[in-house]
Amino acid sequence: MNWTVSLPMYNVSPRLQREYDALLACVLADAGVSEQVQLLQEPQLPAVWHRPDLLIGQTCGYPYVTALRGVASLLATPCFDFAGCEGSDYSSVIVTRSIDGVNSLAEARGLTAAANSLDSNSGMNVLRHAVAPLARDGRFFGKVKWTGAHVASLRAVREGEADIAAIDCVTFGYLKQESPDSVQGINVLQYSVSSPGLPLVTAHSVPAALQGRLRAALLSPGAQLRAHMAALHIKAFEHRPDADYNRIQRLEAEAVALGYAALA
Repeated sequence: MNWTVSLPMYNVSPRLQREYDALLACVLADAGVSEQVQLLQEPQLPAVWHRPDLLIGQTCGYPYVTALRGVASLLATPCFDFAGCEGSDYSSVIVTRSIDGVNSLAEARGLTAAANSLDSNSGMNVLRHAVAPLARDGRFFGKVKWTGAHVASLRAVREGEADIAAIDCVTFGYLKQESPDSVQGINVLQYSVSSPGLPLVTAHSVPAALQGRLRAALLSPGAQLRAHMAALHIKAFEHRPDADYNRIQRLEAEAVALGYAALA
């Protein structure tokens, strides 16, 4: 069978894209994959996560727990060395503009929030959870601007189109390294609660033996793979039990219990 692979979630620069492509090639080689494999550089999300020929992909935990169980299987979750990461857990950096002098979440009441998408744990779900205790009658922000990407949310805050956003701490770490100008004038207000990071997944239809070889290659990386991991700030990969990702749904449930079902 022919397969597809794609790791698009953190490709915020050409260098990172090359490193992630090289990481994929190493994993495939170490797992002994000899079939034809197509690399998708700019896959359509969320459609790519539902492809039965997806051999290696990466998804956010929120769509995984809400739509992908039974469709995709967990391979392993990366452990990054960025601030806001602990093991294979991660958090979001809640940011504002430095010149605005917003020093607490409470002071952001009535302002405009930027968020990448409704199905994002790091951009929507954890921000909803953070402000839920402060919401009144199901509202906290004056407006929510949906941007389509963390980079766009950060730009909206920096350029005054929005006032606050939650940015995946890995994306934020990569941007500080790859594009320092993109975080100029940005104030880190606080970090969100943590939850399991973005897992590498494979289609549920991929044979169990092949899934096992892919997982083994990630958990016990060879020298070449370790070199690309280091370049990407990945210390290791961990295999997380499926139940670990229920933490993401609990964050949603806690916000709903406080009467704050939607980011608003």
